[in-house]
Amino acid sequence: MAAPPQPPTADPRSGATGTAPGVVADPLESAARRTGLLGRPRWFTTLFGTDIWERFSFYGMTAILVLYATEDTDRGGLGMSTGDATLLHGLYMAAVFLASVPGGWIGDRVLGARRAVLHGGVLITAGHLSMAVPVTGSLYPGLLLIACGTGLLKPNMASLLSAFYDREDRAGRDAGFAVFYMSVQVSALLAPIVVGALGEGVNWHLGFGAAAVGMAAGLFQYVRGSRHFGDTGAAPERFATPAERTRVLRTGLAAVTLAVLVYGTDAALGTFRIAHLMALFGLLCVVAPVICFWRLLRNPLLTAVERVRVRTYIWLFLASAVFWALFLQGGSAFALFAKHATDREVFGRTVPASWFQAAVPLFVLVLAPLFASVWTRAGERVPTAVKYAVGMAATAAAYLVMASAATRAADGVRVSPLWLLLAFLLLAAGEVSFAPVGMSASTAIAPATFVSQMVALFWLAGALGGGIGGNALKVSGDRVPGPGYFLALGAAALVTGTALLVWRRSLTRRLGV
Repeated sequence: MAAPPQPPTADPRSGATGTAPGVVADPLESAARRTGLLGRPRWFTTLFGTDIWERFSFYGMTAILVLYATEDTDRGGLGMSTGDATLLHGLYMAAVFLASVPGGWIGDRVLGARRAVLHGGVLITAGHLSMAVPVTGSLYPGLLLIACGTGLLKPNMASLLSAFYDREDRAGRDAGFAVFYMSVQVSALLAPIVVGALGEGVNWHLGFGAAAVGMAAGLFQYVRGSRHFGDTGAAPERFATPAERTRVLRTGLAAVTLAVLVYGTDAALGTFRIAHLMALFGLLCVVAPVICFWRLLRNPLLTAVERVRVRTYIWLFLASAVFWALFLQGGSAFALFAKHATDREVFGRTVPASWFQAAVPLFVLVLAPLFASVWTRAGERVPTAVKYAVGMAATAAAYLVMASAATRAADGVRVSPLWLLLAFLLLAAGEVSFAPVGMSASTAIAPATFVSQMVALFWLAGALGGGIGGNALKVSGDRVPGPGYFLALGAAALVTGTALLVWRRSLTRRLGV
């Protein structure tokens, strides 16, 4: 398993010197920064510790969100229909990814990556605390706060991690991101078990409260360890001018005001539905990428080579949207299949449906070091497009497995949990092939002062995918997804993976990664 490289002593791109200009680094401090937990750099263990707790809160909350929303009101739930609950899940996921666009801009141009991560963590903690309050109305402001905080934290966390890598070390970057991605799966494994046991077994709001404790622990870890970052991420490389800040603030306030007026009126008339809000986010998921790519390509700071890379990246963006539309079904369609069509009896006890959400991180922990080793050994021989295609193939296989399971469950028979576990294993293989490689590629091709914004574009593909996936089950109209549903989505993955393989040489040449 490849360890991430040590912080560079001088990186004009990131400013990751660790000391002020003209000051000689203390050799004792330098040694301390190189010898963190398990021999890894202290900057890495700090980021790892923060992300592991943030992921605990994220995976814990999402493991019970749909189950809580569909639970009867007399049992503490919201009593939503399956379609509305999956729309809510898709809406939340889309909001998380959409928020990464302004979050990336704030990190790149206003706060710097380090402070952006801190402020994002505070918002996430506040959101989980809101959901822990046993009042039905507290769910929605809580989800909004978490979405805003995650949008601020995630792209800037990736930017901060990327700043410690040499820009040309592509194989090492891919392997390092894979190792980091593997590390945070530890909490993703534990979170559904802990939060699910508390939420399903005791009280839903107690489960949400456990997620809040996790994010608070992450904040403590981050504040305590940020002294090991040196100057990395302390400030933006290119501050936004006062005129730019004013323009962005006015545009944002105008958009929020308009949304509040429209949906406030909708609610006052008693006609509001989750689908109305999803329609807005669906529109934003389509429009926001177009605007972001257009503005980035028009920026005079980009060189001709960088413009070619960004234009070519659009194809990877679209492939990413397909992947996330399918992968995020694990928290909705797969969760409903686990609850209603899977035999969960083990030694006379019923396993909570939310516990199946721990399967993906468990399998990621097993697969990530293998994939990191393979990518390191392969080096430049396996380009990004091929790694994407591998992820798509694994995802398509997962949906074929689920189609077979749904066929067996068509008459109301509960099928063996091994079907679902095999599908989650294949989804995990897809995630390991796709997510860390995609994030790494985004930082590798990003123009020097736009790293967080490029990572935000990578997550914006998740917004588009989350919006599409959130509507898929609603359109099907099924309480539990059937074989046709899984076959159609599996076919979409197979077609996308095939296209990536066919055009791999052209994509590789134009991307340069």
